[in-house]
Amino acid sequence: MNLTDSFEKLDSLFEGFFEWLAGQYDPITGGFYYAKSSISDSSFTPDIESTAQALNILSRNELLTKMPVELRAKFVSFFQNKQDPETGYFLDENPHMKDDEVMVSRAFNYSVNSLDRLGGSPLYPSPVELNQAPHYVKSEEEYLKKWKSISLVNSWRGCDLLASSCMYIGQMEQEKQEKMIQIAAKYLESIQDPQTGLWGEGSMYVRISGTFKLHTFYHKFGLPMPRVEKMYQSILHCLRTETVKDMCYIRNPIDLLSYINVEIPSHELEEIVQITVNNIEKLKRPDGGFSREIDHSPSAPNVAQVKADEFYPDMPVAVHLGKGLYEGDMNAGTQTTLIRLQLHKLAGKKVIPIKGSRRFYELVENRLQEK
Repeated sequence: MNLTDSFEKLDSLFEGFFEWLAGQYDPITGGFYYAKSSISDSSFTPDIESTAQALNILSRNELLTKMPVELRAKFVSFFQNKQDPETGYFLDENPHMKDDEVMVSRAFNYSVNSLDRLGGSPLYPSPVELNQAPHYVKSEEEYLKKWKSISLVNSWRGCDLLASSCMYIGQMEQEKQEKMIQIAAKYLESIQDPQTGLWGEGSMYVRISGTFKLHTFYHKFGLPMPRVEKMYQSILHCLRTETVKDMCYIRNPIDLLSYINVEIPSHELEEIVQITVNNIEKLKRPDGGFSREIDHSPSAPNVAQVKADEFYPDMPVAVHLGKGLYEGDMNAGTQTTLIRLQLHKLAGKKVIPIKGSRRFYELVENRLQEK
């Protein structure tokens, strides 16, 4: 299958996707639910990650500038209302969320970035400004000590914790920030596997996913990743030999390839795109969405990455967003739209909005009228 055929197949997989997306919108809060099963159960509410992911999908399809004023105001209010005035963190109603460092970091970044692109801003200062950040951010020595304490026996979870702690670096004054960045970069290079270009332990997909998590640190602070050629060969070997069972395993290698920007021979690019599209097809669901996992949508996506493959000594508390049914979920939905974008970038092809995306606001308006 050539590139043209692969891209045509990819776009065909999005049939019904924007109908599904519009169905996840909650006109009362202005947020989005994680999955269809979340809507019918009062124990679930629209959450920060799902709402920010929906916004990312709209942005990737050139819909932000066309957003109705009322809808934009709803989005802004949704994120602003999630911020705790005493700590500066953005938190959902689920009391267990604050116990997962990764979720806390993601929610902060998602909320601040979403407000910025919507023309809004947080109502209160950041955790660092309010002196609510963890003690380890107070000195370079404590920060490095924290990083060394994080187990990488499951590369995906461990590297996620490493990368998540970088949210505090972004809030520091410039001089201290620069020192922290240098220390972090030096430490990461010292523990990278020189043969594979990857970090930590676990299956190939787990290690590539961990390495992908660390790319967010390099990307955030404009640093090149070390040993990218080794990394590329590891990704290629993994795509050819390993079986995919999670949408993250499809997205993470492609996002990583896009960032490291190595030269990919045309025949290998065709192979990469074909494998990726075929894998996405396995996770398409009858409701129009895509699922994170091969057998079902994980009810608690924050623990899915840990329990799926390897033992991890410090399991996070599960934060349930849905019922774990065979259905589409917002986490997978945002990943598929990003994969599509990155594949076009890798192939040097111009990307246009997904067919049917223009109807999104009409679909949401219909939903509002139903209410």
